Amino acid sequence: MSCYGSLAGYYDKLTGDVPYSKFIEFYEAEFARDGGEFRLLLDLCCGTGTLTCELARRGYEMIAADASVDMLMQAREKSAELPCPPLFLCQDAAELDLYGTVDAAVCSLDGMNYIAPDALPEVFHRLHLFVRPDGLLIFDIRTPEWLRALDGDIFVDEKDDVLCLWRADFDEELPAIVYGMDIFSRVGRLWERGSEEHIEYAHEPQALKQLLEAAGFTDVQLRRDCPQGDAGRMFIVARCRFSGSAASSACNSDISPSCVSDFEALFSCVSVFGDGSGFGFAY
Repeated sequence: MSCYGSLAGYYDKLTGDVPYSKFIEFYEAEFARDGGEFRLLLDLCCGTGTLTCELARRGYEMIAADASVDMLMQAREKSAELPCPPLFLCQDAAELDLYGTVDAAVCSLDGMNYIAPDALPEVFHRLHLFVRPDGLLIFDIRTPEWLRALDGDIFVDEKDDVLCLWRADFDEELPAIVYGMDIFSRVGRLWERGSEEHIEYAHEPQALKQLLEAAGFTDVQLRRDCPQGDAGRMFIVARCRFSGSAASSACNSDISPSCVSDFEALFSCVSVFGDGSGFGFAY
């Protein structure tokens, strides 16, 4: 059972209370504290692109990646009216492949919790390749204790044309919280049912710190003074230190795309969707 298929079309409606502006304020405070130039950003696990588009409205040049075709299609539609639309890539986090470096990478709203522990070393390795020397990686997680506290809970989200029911069960063997989710959407006079399974892994913050350092990141901060810090969220900030071999492997480029036409020249690869249709850039 996959995730972010049936849910994609209703995700924004069901998450209207997410304080995206607070997340961005946290990022920008870290950029200001660093003092460097932050112009080209990567939004990893971007989902429907709400955060991506808001960052683009604030003047950042955006690359956004997600493994869900359905979520990316929502993001593409949302960004259509932006003067400089983001570049959306259909890529798994462990297969991230850019043609140059970004000034910073962000990953929001539990994106890292969806990545299995055995995939994290490769994800951090690839992020270290594609964040410029002295650039920043900023992501958030739900803490293990917060996820464990959800065990056995049942949740209901209801809007005019959609009803979402989900139950949380914590699996200590993974360890992860497993959500069984049913989405009922109105189709005329009838209701259509879709089912999904979501798994959020309980990553220990200190283990993440060690993995980041092993990948070449330094100055790793575990921050609870952050948006939704009182609701089990922790932000992790890390600096990408220079590695000659890493920079070479990433095809380290001084090119900073200024808009979509430049992105087209820079990114010539084509990702393939599950249905076999070619998709290089969505804008």
